[in-house]
Amino acid sequence: MAERLQKLMARAGLDSRRKIDSAIAAGEIVLNGQPATLGDKANAGDRIRYGGKRYRVLESGARPSRVIAYHKPEGRVTSRSDERNRPTVFEHLPRLRSSRWVAVGRLDFNTTGLLLFTDNGDLANGLMHPSSEVEREYACRVRGPVSDEDLKKLQTGIELEDGLARFQRIWFDGGSDNNQWYRVVITEGRNREVRRMWSAAGYQLSRLTRVRYGPVELPAWLRAGKITDVEDGLLTHLYQIAKVSPRSAESQLRLEMDSARRGRKKVMRGRRR
Repeated sequence: MAERLQKLMARAGLDSRRKIDSAIAAGEIVLNGQPATLGDKANAGDRIRYGGKRYRVLESGARPSRVIAYHKPEGRVTSRSDERNRPTVFEHLPRLRSSRWVAVGRLDFNTTGLLLFTDNGDLANGLMHPSSEVEREYACRVRGPVSDEDLKKLQTGIELEDGLARFQRIWFDGGSDNNQWYRVVITEGRNREVRRMWSAAGYQLSRLTRVRYGPVELPAWLRAGKITDVEDGLLTHLYQIAKVSPRSAESQLRLEMDSARRGRKKVMRGRRR
């Protein structure tokens, strides 16, 4: 059964569909020795080259998707590599044999808390799409006190450089005058949105932790830097939110690193010696 190249590669976590479309247009993806074109479909047995790596298209039996919750500590970036050689969250995830982890959203370098990862690109894209309006809940430690007027402003809307932003909900969660804790809920995934909103209101955050993404809460027992699998009941809810069928995780096609080619290279190196 043939499948659109963009969909297959995105589901395997090689990149977002938008980036894959751009890479195809730029001639950066090769399908069976020829530059891929928009609209190309892949079949079992085909070979793909992208980003300096080679992949084979294989038929796949039913394989349920996996979603894990990761407690991100401070000082790790949510990317696969970093120009400044800072540690990345992907360095601390379990290895996958025939797919790769896709981060559901991001947390900045100094933000801690819940990050979800999945090996199903369709699920990740659905959860991150603005139309899904998935709630993200954060615990914020603010150098206060915070006035009632500013709290109202943060909930009714505050102007940022990329448009109006607001907290869907905000409530006091304890603390002293100088260090007050608030819980806030947003439904967008704009870059550093929570930090920028507090800053625009004239306040400094001394700690920011994401404690919930949609129905998944950060377990109180999960230590920083550790992971746990998301329960099946919550998985069903995530699929519903993302408007993705669990059967999409059981596609008849999958990608695998072209190990045969790597093996040939090793043999050739051995012959040169």
